[in-house]
Formats: sequence, structure tokens, C-alpha cells
Amino acid sequence: MMNYLLLGLLGRFIMVDAHPKDEQGKEKAVLVGPEVLQQDWSCLRLVYQLTGSASLQLQRRSEGESFDHMLWSAHSPSDSWLIASIDLQNSTEPYRIVIEGKPGSTEGSSVSIFEVDILDKYCIDCDFEEPHLCGYTIQSNWYVGRGAPDDPQNGRPGNYMYVDSVYTKAVQKVAKLVTPMTTVPMSGCLSFQYQQDHVEGHLFSVYSRDRAGQYQELWKADQPETNHVDWGVETQVWIPVQVTLRAPYPVEVVFEASFNSPKGGRVLLDDISFSPEFCSAGTEPTFNPKVANCDFELGVCQYTQNREDGEMWKRVSVRPNIYRIGDHTTGTGSFLLANSRFTLQSGYVSRLYGPPLPGNQKYCLRFFYSLRGFSKTGQALAVYLYDTVSAKQHIIWTQSEKTRDVWIQVELAIQSQKTTQVVFVSTCKSFWTCGSVGLDDISVSLGDCELPLEPLPAPSHCSFETGLCGYTQEKEGDEADWILVRGPTPTSYTGPEGDHTTGVGHYMHIEASLMLPSHRARLVSSLLRGSTGPQCLVFFYHMYGSGTGQLSVLLRSDLEDEDRLLWVQNAEQGVSWLRASVSYQYDSQHQIVFEAVRGPSIRSDIAIDDIIFQRGPCKDADQHISQFSLFGDQNSIE
Repeated sequence: MMNYLLLGLLGRFIMVDAHPKDEQGKEKAVLVGPEVLQQDWSCLRLVYQLTGSASLQLQRRSEGESFDHMLWSAHSPSDSWLIASIDLQNSTEPYRIVIEGKPGSTEGSSVSIFEVDILDKYCIDCDFEEPHLCGYTIQSNWYVGRGAPDDPQNGRPGNYMYVDSVYTKAVQKVAKLVTPMTTVPMSGCLSFQYQQDHVEGHLFSVYSRDRAGQYQELWKADQPETNHVDWGVETQVWIPVQVTLRAPYPVEVVFEASFNSPKGGRVLLDDISFSPEFCSAGTEPTFNPKVANCDFELGVCQYTQNREDGEMWKRVSVRPNIYRIGDHTTGTGSFLLANSRFTLQSGYVSRLYGPPLPGNQKYCLRFFYSLRGFSKTGQALAVYLYDTVSAKQHIIWTQSEKTRDVWIQVELAIQSQKTTQVVFVSTCKSFWTCGSVGLDDISVSLGDCELPLEPLPAPSHCSFETGLCGYTQEKEGDEADWILVRGPTPTSYTGPEGDHTTGVGHYMHIEASLMLPSHRARLVSSLLRGSTGPQCLVFFYHMYGSGTGQLSVLLRSDLEDEDRLLWVQNAEQGVSWLRASVSYQYDSQHQIVFEAVRGPSIRSDIAIDDIIFQRGPCKDADQHISQFSLFGDQNSIE
């Protein structure tokens, strides 16, 4: 166990409060922990309190990366100390824990920290010997017991949790003991020990509960007629239990007891632990939904078509041009096209089948589609679920968006008790109702679409959906500003019709009609840490318009007199969002600058979206259309 701060043992804590001059609430206090090399799974436990408008973040800092990875955050004030439990996966590389507190601008706001521990165990593990109960929450009628019955592990008196019908104020009240929410994917064996008496008077069950509040039963105690233990009143036998726990997305484990009378007996619980090994060797491994992911760059992956239908879905690519958009992945890659000029005929249905998805699981299906051509497209695309056992299918979504030549993202929640397949269907009844539709970047993940696997935004990825992500306008040296916008730009025949992230979201652009020729606009990132290793900057840009000027990426540092040029593109590049990849290395603190220069006419809008910083060199540098070698680094654009 590593103790960062054990101020609680001394009755002390540390805090930061709002500064009266910080009217915008931008000031922050940062604690950086010692270097950690965690070869085994561990749990970080934080005891804290927020008041007013304060917020608190925990981040993981690794060498060779410009951004810290957010592990956890809190923004809600409380009247008492709270406990946060964050799972830390095993790592072969050292890192540091960074605690960042922002007191905010409201008078009386503060951030206080009482204790920070890193424990060599899973956050779900608990023997209830500590006063904070491992961060477990009691939602009703569970109590801490001590002494006899003996500790199940060593026979000595110790703590355990219990619920007794004698102390239940209302028979209908369900007693719940809830573990901390898991924060990283984990699957394996959950173990615990329990006792109960008067079993006929109550039910004792264990559930998993996701962030949407949906329950899934994991285990239920046997009833007397099926239980081999002699359940006498004096019986005090600890029963060990092992149950498979699959948590590919954040869940809590809920231990639940309910009584049918005031004499419904009691339940005792102790020694909860988790192992990444499944309880039995024959347990099926957790399904990996990535088998259903496909960007169609190298083929159609595991998607198939019926021979009877013919291969009506065609894999195509479009070179950058001013008439038709390319694919969503890179702007120059491949996607699937139904009802294209290669297959245009009347009276057929084109079906694309995805790989089987096992039942009793929740999935989130995401994909992008784009409408093309001039025909009516009321039945251009629909999505069905196909039951592989009964050979029946039912519709779950149909296209209603009428915007053309924009990649629109769709998110669909899928839940079925049986194995199913996703089917993409495009219908062509006649020439006039046979519009073309493109399909790209299909992905499937476990859990709800509204509750993604990673609940915290990555500071290294900016889609501009929730703001500017720390990017700021240049205050000196330019003549215009970048503008946050959604939908098409005001001037015809220039700019995108929608953003790259979802097709209906936000992006940054320069509005040429508000600028003069050669005017510049600069968007500057927050300060980035230097790195001894290479970094990869990926972003999407849009340069459509006969008078389009220039887009550049610059590196700015106080150690250099001038900004360093990393990447540049000039003139009109077509109507597609294109992906750019820039490999660079800089070992001192720096900023990245996006500079757009207006061209000779108002048809000179330039846009950027989905900026991503990744550790290591860009892996796809050899696949780009053109390449630039600047300052000894190999950089490229697509």
C-alpha cells in the first residue's frame, strides 16, 4: 500500500478556497504524487469534500505524453466527507497521480482532501475492518457487526455487515449494500461469504447495476427446500459463494435483502473479493464486440450479403473533388454504397448482415450514413435485428434525415435475450425512389449509448461539442478569429455542410466574408508538456471554395524566436473532411497553433474538427496522398 496523504491520522487535511480576485474561476491547485510502478491491479481511494462551485479531478501522468489522462472527477458540493474509489489497472510503465482542484468563483467555495491511498487490491474488495467500509454505501438497514459469529477467514472476532428484520422499520423496505462503481473494464470471479437464518422469511440476492440504474441478477440464495445446510436458529455457518461478474462498462454490485415479516431473520456478509480469473474453467470469455467494427478500409470485415440478393452493397472510394464527399474515416478511403450506379435497378432490397451478437447483453451500435444522388430517399436505409434462431427480424431504426452529402452518425441501443444480427437494409422500388446511400465506420460497444465506456472526456481529444477544450484565440498578431459553429457556413459554395464528429455537431471555421484577403486567424492550444518521444497530432480539416487560402499547423515555444511550421495545406481540397496526421517531437513545454489565411475571395472558408493527440509516431504516415518533411520530422496529410 502506498500512502500519498494520511493527514486523517493526525486530524488534519489540506484545502484550497476561492480567491476573491478570480472572478472567472480559472485558478487551480495541483498536487503531483511520487512516481508509481504498479505491476498489479490497485485501488486509489480518496477522501474529499467540495463546497460551492468547486471541482476536483484525478489524472494519470506518464512520461512521453503531452496530456494527462483523466481518471475521475467530481463537481457536486457536499456537507460531509466523501469517499471516491478509482481502479488502477496494472502497468509496466511508471506514472504519477495528479490531483487538480478548482475552487471556482463562488464565495465560500473550497476543495478539501483528507486522505489519499493506493491499495494493492481491487476497489470492490472489502473485509469491513476499516471505518470507511472501503467506500461501500449503505442505502438502507445494513449495519456493521463485530465479534461472534467468528471471522470466516481466521476464526478471530472481526467486522462483518449484517441486516436484521428486527431493525427494519418497514417490511417492504429493501436493504441494499452497494460497492464502489467500477471505473475500468473488468471480468472474472466475485467471491464473498454469508450467513442467514430463518431463510424462509427473506430473500438475499446479488445484482450488478449500471449507471443507468438497470439491474442484472448475478446470484440468489437458495430457498430451504433446495439448500443442503440445516438452517436452524442456532446455525452459524459461513457459506462461500463464487459468481461470475462481467463489468465491461461501469457497474456497482448490489447486495440486497428483503423481508416478508418482522420475524424474517437476518443476513450476514463478509470478505468480498474479486479475481480476474473466472470462477470455473468452462466459463465463456466476455464477448468482444470489436468483431463487429468496420471502417471498410481493408475489406468488408465480418459483414456478409445474401447470394440470393446479389452483392448490392459495393465497397467504393472517392477521390477528393468538389461534387461528392469521400468516406468518413479519412476522406480518401473506402466505404459501402448501396443503390450506386453499379447496381442501380428497380425492385430489389439490399441487405448487409453483421456478425452474430450473443444474447443477454446490452450493446450500442454506432454507424455513419450519407445520402447521395437526386432521387427520393424515403427508404434509403433501415436497420433490423435478425433473430438467428427463429429467422425473424424486426425494424429498430429507419432513416429520416434528408440532408445530402454529409456523414450523419446514428446511435442505437440493442438488447436481446437471444443471439441476433444487425442488418442494414436499403430498398429500391423504382428508379425514382432509389436514392444512393453510403455506410461507414460501424462500431459496436457493450453498454448503453448514453453511458459510454469512458465517462470522462479525454483532454487529448477535442470535438468542440462541449466547448473549445482549452483552445484560445490569438490575442495579438492576427486579424480575425476562429468561429465555433454547427451546420453549413453562411456563404454558398464554400465550407462544410456539417461537422465531422456526428454530421450535426460543432466545428471551428474562419468566415471569409468577415475577413480581407491575407487576413489570418490563429487558434492556440493550452500548454503541452514536452516529451522525449514522438507525438502524433491527428485532425480533420475542410477546405472547399474556389478562393480557399492556406491552413498551417505551427509549434510555439518560449525557447524559440519564431513559431515552427509542422504542416501546411493550400487551396481548395474538395467537399470532404480530410484527415491530417503530423508526427513531431519536442522535449520542452509548447503550444500547437492552427493558422488559417483567407484567400482572394469570400469562397475561402476553412474548418477544423476532431483534434487528437496520441503518443508515439503516426502509424498511417505511409498511407497518405502527399508527404512533407520539415525540420527533420516526417509529416503527412491525407
